[in-house]
Amino acid sequence: MQPRSFFAILACALILATAIPGAAMADEYQYKSPEEVKRMIDAEEPMHLVDIQVEGEFEKHHLPGAVPTYAYPLKSAEEKARVDAVIDTIQADDAPVVIVCPRGGGGAERCYTHLTSRGVDESRLFILEKGQEGWPFEEYIESD
Repeated sequence: MQPRSFFAILACALILATAIPGAAMADEYQYKSPEEVKRMIDAEEPMHLVDIQVEGEFEKHHLPGAVPTYAYPLKSAEEKARVDAVIDTIQADDAPVVIVCPRGGGGAERCYTHLTSRGVDESRLFILEKGQEGWPFEEYIESD
């Protein structure tokens, strides 16, 4: 085998080895459907609803018992610090943690990753599918 061919094969193998795990990361998040969260609220099951919506959106609509962090989009150190403020409360028990963001996408995923980096057991973390905007149960929406 010629050296160029060997290095080309090696380069392709390295690219594939790093690309595949990165692509799989998006599938590693756990989710709860609105129906599951509604059932937990109705059954008064312990759960932490960590809401990362911006202040105006939280005031307009949020789930009962949701804890506001106003951390969306959770990219800056200041936004991450707002989530850090609720970690002691989350770590005080072993109840599930449901992250509520506007649409259940990137902000929620960043929050999920941030909480795991701060020591919250990933088995407890969930993202509300479709976020606050996808919440179909109007009677459960509160406003301030």
